[in-house]
Amino acid sequence: MYAAKVTPRRTKGKPASDGKNGPYAQFDHLVSLDWAIAVMAVAHLTRSMTVPQVFERPASLQVLKDYLKSLHGSIAVTFEETTTSHWLYLELRDCVDRIVVCNPYRNHLLSDGPKTDKIDAAKLVLLMRAGLLKEVFHADDELYDLRLLVSAYTDLIQAGVRFKNQRSALERGHGDESTHAAFIIEHLEKFIALYGESKKDYVQKFTAFCRRNKHLRHLLAIHGIDVLGAVKILALVVDARRFPRTGHFLSYSGLVRNEKFSGGRRYGKQKPQFSRTLKSVFKTAALAALRGHNPIREYYDHLLARGMSEEHARHEIARYLATHLRCPQDRDTL
Repeated sequence: MYAAKVTPRRTKGKPASDGKNGPYAQFDHLVSLDWAIAVMAVAHLTRSMTVPQVFERPASLQVLKDYLKSLHGSIAVTFEETTTSHWLYLELRDCVDRIVVCNPYRNHLLSDGPKTDKIDAAKLVLLMRAGLLKEVFHADDELYDLRLLVSAYTDLIQAGVRFKNQRSALERGHGDESTHAAFIIEHLEKFIALYGESKKDYVQKFTAFCRRNKHLRHLLAIHGIDVLGAVKILALVVDARRFPRTGHFLSYSGLVRNEKFSGGRRYGKQKPQFSRTLKSVFKTAALAALRGHNPIREYYDHLLARGMSEEHARHEIARYLATHLRCPQDRDTL
């Protein structure tokens, strides 16, 4: 799959950096943005500047676009991942040469010392120059937009489970003794019935999407991957080539842990930030694949014969499925 790219607005500027001055050294202007509902803070650096110029204005997209258009040369803009980040990404993609939506959990420098919007913007552009930002994936194609549908389906499932648990708790705790409990259960039944109908509509929409998308058909051919699992994988991954190595994809899927090693000693492992949805999909797919007679089941039996525990063997199957999706030999697929 191919992720959408930001079309360069300008062609001026020096050749790409050799990496000695950071990954964004080829840009004439580095701009960071701290956006809020009422106020925006903008920090600006050029190649010759050591201290960023920072200004604060009432939040206005048009003012921001006019400012970016006034800069001559290539421009890279960064801002942190928030609820408005994708909107900003779509609005600014034609105004600049590069947009970097960064992970706020990695920007610990912003929490040090006094904290204002202007200070945060200044620190953010310095982190960008130093190459210390961890980028969060954004795109503007139909596959990325599929995330909205998957997110809404996930919210629906969570709401339906909550209604069912509430009904079950009322039935066990009160039964027919409370008229108020009976009234609540009656209305919960209506919500649950509507939840069942809505769930069917979502599944039908996902199924129709699978019929016309070649990548989903590829996913469905893998043992253990059903329609819902395939759609979730496609919506979250979009383009597997954005992961430099298979290990990065396994880390994003929550199927490996990061080793802690210092001073010649190993201090165990820690969980990385990962997608709980992807981990659930691969774990569920592993269980589904093991129920049939297929090569995956044979591989699982082989792992057990080697002395591996059932839990570790199932986890190895989940990693195997994720690795198969990230196969480097097939650059056109997940």
